[in-house]
Amino acid sequence: MINLTIDNKPVQVPEGTTVLKAARQIGIHIPTLCYYELDGMKLENKPAGCRVCMVEIKGQKRLMAACATECKEGMEVHTNSLRAVNARRTVVELMLSDHPSDCLTCSKSGDCDLQRLSQAMGIREIPFPGEHSHHRKDISPAIIRDMDKCIMCRRCETVCNEFQTVGALHAINRGFNAVVAPAFEQDLVDSPCTFCGQCVMACPVGALNTVSHTRQVMSAINNPKKTVIVQTAPAVRVALGEEFGMQPGEVVTGKMVAALRRLGFDYVFDTDFAADLTIMEEGTELLDRISRHMAGDKSVRLPILTSCCPGWVNFFEYNFPDMLDVPSSAKSPQQMFGSIAKSYWAEKMGLKREDIVCVSIMPCVAKKYECGRDEFKVDGNPDVDFSISTRGLARLIKQYGITLSELPEEDFDRPLGESTGAGVIFGSTGGVIEAAVRTAYELYTKKSLDRVEFSQLRGIEGIREATVDFDGLPVHIGIAHGLGNARRLLEKVRSGKVQFHAIEVMACPGGCVGGAGQPFHHGNSDIIRKRQEAIYKEDRGKALRKSHENPDIIKLYNEYLGEPCGHKAHELLHTHYFDKSDKTVIEI
Repeated sequence: MINLTIDNKPVQVPEGTTVLKAARQIGIHIPTLCYYELDGMKLENKPAGCRVCMVEIKGQKRLMAACATECKEGMEVHTNSLRAVNARRTVVELMLSDHPSDCLTCSKSGDCDLQRLSQAMGIREIPFPGEHSHHRKDISPAIIRDMDKCIMCRRCETVCNEFQTVGALHAINRGFNAVVAPAFEQDLVDSPCTFCGQCVMACPVGALNTVSHTRQVMSAINNPKKTVIVQTAPAVRVALGEEFGMQPGEVVTGKMVAALRRLGFDYVFDTDFAADLTIMEEGTELLDRISRHMAGDKSVRLPILTSCCPGWVNFFEYNFPDMLDVPSSAKSPQQMFGSIAKSYWAEKMGLKREDIVCVSIMPCVAKKYECGRDEFKVDGNPDVDFSISTRGLARLIKQYGITLSELPEEDFDRPLGESTGAGVIFGSTGGVIEAAVRTAYELYTKKSLDRVEFSQLRGIEGIREATVDFDGLPVHIGIAHGLGNARRLLEKVRSGKVQFHAIEVMACPGGCVGGAGQPFHHGNSDIIRKRQEAIYKEDRGKALRKSHENPDIIKLYNEYLGEPCGHKAHELLHTHYFDKSDKTVIEI
């Protein structure tokens, strides 16, 4: 343990602790911009690039970056000396001198770290007028890069390279022309970017933002020739309230449904219905592979990988093209819903596919990219037309002057609004595979589960392993959240170091609850945990908690699909993957 004083306050910390962490331990605030962490999930960087966290240390001739300076025995730190405060102020003023002044229309206005820091420092004028750097704007299907607003903190680069190991963003060029961009300043769509969006979540300013589909959606709602339907993902209902001053994890399902109706959607459905449908397909596929493998069929590839997360799907298409036959061929719940809505439901309602506009409310940025993929279109018409993030929905509700807290609790429309607890837990890491186990166990053993909660599949560790006993058959399961963890796990599988029957992967920390379309958590892992707890609370409150018990799912198979993984189900609910390994990847 190391003993030191910070602003004359004594503190004792473990060896290796930075001054920044030590100061936070005793309630002393040191401003930062480039530093980014998600405490409890081992996401932490120490770039010391922005120089906003400079402190004065007795005996040192120069100021030191608190985020990268380790505590030493007897150290005396002063965070608010005149020298340190002036240095910080100068750094921020220099940043502002090369920053656009369009705060009123910036997407990050009100939630911008640079804006908050400038206000806290009382900066009202810029003493360093001069030329502004200018870069072209890159608009991909999911993410907008506006590098005129970049402050070169390089948080996005750290998240992309070290946490997610995607390798799409790097600092390039020198001096005034320096910028964070894909190699050779490609567009994101031409890079290895998976559109997981964690760079957007990390960006302290408005340099990275999500593509908005709200205008197109509201235009469709006001078109009398269109029937506009909406589906809502499980993670949205435990985070939307944060945008309206509610506590993280407060469940607003009924109020969210009411708000969507008041926005003008013709029908409000639940993606949880499609999550139950996904389990019917993935669970059947899992049991089929295990049974054939046990029978000696060497053509069967194990483990089966979940395919619900489009960021993860993009990642293995780029990085594991030799394993494209391993993931489940089941579409994600978002895409299954769109496919069923524009076929089964359209026929029941007497509507033409092209007259239906299907909108999804998602905690995810990659979903915007996913719904535009060509394989999810029929004669050019997409299964899901537009995807709106949780933050995007909150902005829309506020724009229409709707007070969420004052709305009544309303139910989803049927039949695509009925769901079980298994569908709800899709929003948390480990939830997809737990939902699959609930159904697969009963289908395999022909026995009823007395206890449906598999605590061994839950948790917040980046990589987890568990074995579930299928009445004498040990099923070995792997779980990873965060693409860097997924890479490490898959490389072990590829090399034969570990063997699993099934692996669940989510691209974002904590799963969908930590998705890049959710309200900004600013590195606070407690927020993600509270959302996760709310997901499991919703599950416990459901009358039905196994996907195969959903009466509307049973009816769908009886009336339309036939059997899980049958011909009709494969046609509507399954997909295929592509080798994208020829994309430019820079080794990191």
